[in-house]
Amino acid sequence: MNATQTGLLAGLLLGVAGATGGFFAFVITLVLGIIGLAVGRLLDGELDLSGLGRGRDR
Repeated sequence: MNATQTGLLAGLLLGVAGATGGFFAFVITLVLGIIGLAVGRLLDGELDLSGLGRGRDR
């Protein structure tokens, strides 16, 4: 299991643990899963966030 899969699984488990049920629980789980996926992809080097900085490339 690579970091992307681990991050997604961790985010989903945290969402399930922190949620209490219903639609709001689904939204919390979805958001935390997406955050976990993004962190995992960042750690794997599959996500490049360098374009979000305010640096001036001339």
